Amino acid sequence: MKREIRTAEGAAPVGAYSQGLVVGDFLYTSGMGPLDPETGEVVGDDVAAQTHRTMQNLGAVLAAEGLTFDDVVKATVHLQNVKEDFAAYNEVYKSYFTPPYPVRTTVGSDLMDILVEIDFVAYKGR
Repeated sequence: MKREIRTAEGAAPVGAYSQGLVVGDFLYTSGMGPLDPETGEVVGDDVAAQTHRTMQNLGAVLAAEGLTFDDVVKATVHLQNVKEDFAAYNEVYKSYFTPPYPVRTTVGSDLMDILVEIDFVAYKGR
């Protein structure tokens, strides 16, 4: 059984997908980018600002289920310009976590006018 998570505090879906789904003891988020939850507009002109907004959107989905970044076990990250932007993105990303960090895959992708997209898997079974 799966249960949808939806919150106005995070960016609304722009297609046929959920912000998050709870399945068993796990919360799976959609890939989120740097969209303002109120306007739907891209926030930030560089990867650092866009990563902050993306993490805030993901944090809102986690919070809607009573979770925090400490509950994240897996992250998948897409960067438009992986070679140029990895260091700046990584500095922002790691500021949201405490060790041990989640496992992570970071790849370069064509992101259609944004610089970063991230999705999480979080564990609910504390």
